[in-house]
Formats: sequence, structure tokens, C-alpha cells
Amino acid sequence: MNARSIKLLLPALVVALLAGTAMAQSDNKQKKLYRWVDKHGQVHYGDSVPAEYAEQDRDVLNKQGVKVGREEGTITPEEAAVKAAEEKAARDEQKRRLRDRVLLQTYQSVQELEILRDARLDLVDAQLTIQEQSLSNLRAQRAQIERLAARYAPGSKDPDAAALPEEVSADLERSTSDIQTQETNLVRRREERESIRQTFEADIKRYQELRAIAPR
Repeated sequence: MNARSIKLLLPALVVALLAGTAMAQSDNKQKKLYRWVDKHGQVHYGDSVPAEYAEQDRDVLNKQGVKVGREEGTITPEEAAVKAAEEKAARDEQKRRLRDRVLLQTYQSVQELEILRDARLDLVDAQLTIQEQSLSNLRAQRAQIERLAARYAPGSKDPDAAALPEEVSADLERSTSDIQTQETNLVRRREERESIRQTFEADIKRYQELRAIAPR
């Protein structure tokens, strides 16, 4: 066979090889088998899983019938709820272990926790005092604006009273908004204080358990 004949045959050989590979891959896919057990304990085999068994987990078998993998079936709402609960429990347990490690590595005694707790609470108390004083000042300013507004209609009993000036009306609206904002901030700060107290209370109790220290 001369060189020219070889050159002519090469493309055909390449095409044949590619076709053979594709057929082999297709054949392998077709030979993929599944094995599953239904709710009655009956074992089933097939190259596809019927819809009525879609929820069943199944083994993946090669063409020799040897298990090579595992596939989960469709998850029911009940199974999804159980799985979600298990995952949440696992996350909570991981967080608890991490928190335990931090407690043991960070603090040498219950007293250290109590000192830090008191310092945090003192800081929040100081902020609360400032906010409460600020709220008191805002309310005093509001009362002063209301006394001024009472000289004008419609608050005044004088039938000849002038209409409420726009700047006074604007001051009333602004003071109302400022008071509401400060009241909201105070509520949040008090909630923050209670959260700090409860967190340290739980940490101290847990630390005592980890160190096997009797509560005082």
C-alpha cells in the first residue's frame, strides 16, 4: 500500500474509531442497572426506575451486577422535614461545641465572666441614662412647642386667634418624630441589655457545668 492510499484511508479510520467509541459509551449507559427495595421488601431491578418507585433509594449496578453507586429517591415532604430537623440539630450541636471550646479557652474562672458581664451591662446602662435624658429633653421641648401652638387656631379659644404658623407646625411634626425615634432606640437598648444579661447567665451556667463547679 502506497503513501497516497494510506492518506486516503486515515480519515475513514478516524471516523470508524470515533463511531466505535460513541457506540461503546452508549452501550455502557444502556447497561447501567438499578436495584431497589419497595415498601413490601420486594427487590426490583431495571435500567430505569418506574414513577411509582421514584421515592425509593436505589443502588447503581454495573453490567456485571456489582454495586458501583447509590442514588437517593425523591424526598417526600415528611422526609424533607426530618432531614431539615436533623441538619439543624447537627448545626446547633456544632455551635454548642464551638461555644464550649471558646468558654474554656477564654476564661479561667466564673469571676472573669462576671466581671466582663458587669462591664458590658455598665456600658449599656450609661448609654440608657444618656438616651433617657435625651428623651426627657425632647418631651420638654415638645411641651414648650405645644404651649406656643396653643396661642394659635385651632388650639386657641380666642375666636380671633391667628392661624398656626408653618414653622410651628413643622416643629410639632419634627418633635413628634424625634420622640418616637428616641423611644424606639430606648426599647432596643433595653432589649440589648436583657439579651446581654441572659447570654452571660447561660454562659456562666454552662461554664460551671463544663468545669463541674457548683453554682454559688
